[in-house]
Amino acid sequence: MKVEQISQSVWSLSTWLVIPFRVWVVVEPDGVTLIDAGMPFMAKGILSFLDQLNAGPLKQILLTHGHSDHVGAVKRILQARKVPVYVHADEIPYMEGKLPYPRRKKAEVTVMPGVVQPLREADEGRLETIGGLVPYHTPGHAPGHVVYYHEEDRVLLAGDLFTSKGGKLHRPMPMFTADMTEAVKSSLILRELRPVHLEICHGKPVKNPAEQLDAYLERTAAAYAIPDSVWKQ
Repeated sequence: MKVEQISQSVWSLSTWLVIPFRVWVVVEPDGVTLIDAGMPFMAKGILSFLDQLNAGPLKQILLTHGHSDHVGAVKRILQARKVPVYVHADEIPYMEGKLPYPRRKKAEVTVMPGVVQPLREADEGRLETIGGLVPYHTPGHAPGHVVYYHEEDRVLLAGDLFTSKGGKLHRPMPMFTADMTEAVKSSLILRELRPVHLEICHGKPVKNPAEQLDAYLERTAAAYAIPDSVWKQ
């Protein structure tokens, strides 16, 4: 597993299995937060890194969404560290197998019922800051997809909102994306936040991604016949 410190408070842990997989660790004064849990075989490396980092206890796991390649190591990690696991409330019925993900024929249990709990809401539908991160609901790839923004370091942990190639923004994987139109609309979060560093699960980081947003929107909207009204704001 490759370990890289990408900002003062944020670390990236990555591995490769046909495609790249990334998870992240955010350090705070009183402990650390894990964002996403990758594939099952990543559990050992994640736990080993947390021990080596020696930055305090694991406080919680935050999930960008509930697809199996983002929750695979949760079970093993929870056997070693008893911590809460948070995800957007909209995602929980799909993770627990009560509903099939959009565009999938069968429901799939990616976590046992009761393992995850919903991110807390503040006012006007906003999500509460947690683990030094501000969550934003960015549906499209999955109904409850969330990105996490570290305001101080200006790092956006974007899960599967995008992929990337050669440092350039690309669409999320079409085969596994529930609603590409919604995903394109959600990508406008870059214009609002203007992070200096964008982390993506299945791809390399992108620097100053908002500078690429207009070209990304035009390219992806044209490929999927997405109306201008969705993304020209």
